[in-house]
Amino acid sequence: MTDAPEIDGATFRQVLGNYPTGVTIVSADDDGPCAMVIGSFGSVSLDPPLVQFMPAKDSKSWERIRRSGSYCVNVLSVDQLGMCNSFFGDGDPFDAIEWHPGVTGSPVIEGCLAYIDCEIESAVDGGDHDIVLGRVVDLGVGSADGSPLLFFQGGYGTFQPLAKD
Repeated sequence: MTDAPEIDGATFRQVLGNYPTGVTIVSADDDGPCAMVIGSFGSVSLDPPLVQFMPAKDSKSWERIRRSGSYCVNVLSVDQLGMCNSFFGDGDPFDAIEWHPGVTGSPVIEGCLAYIDCEIESAVDGGDHDIVLGRVVDLGVGSADGSPLLFFQGGYGTFQPLAKD
């Protein structure tokens, strides 16, 4: 092991904040809809189709999603910032948005750029977060012409391609 300096949390967050992440809502049905806003989502494997996200271990929403055994990743568009922020407030944001149950029963939120419906394959220790591996059972594209909602340097924004193939 090297004699590397100790890395404090504030510096870690500041440096990693320079890497933009997409904003998603990971939803499930555990005796009613539940969800959490997640930026740590990514693809893992094409064969079999696997994806991952990384919730905080102490999250009450993650506890409900884990208990359900499945989840849906809803990829947000820039137009959904207000809806995204409603998941941080009081009350049930599902009362104010349109959604339908996906193949797993997890909420698929209307107006998203895409959705990925999954069964939980495994969850492993990742420090103060879990690394959740999901087997994709259904997926689809919503509004293909929309721009994604991104999180970068502590704020929200979007992306416009320089050119499309």
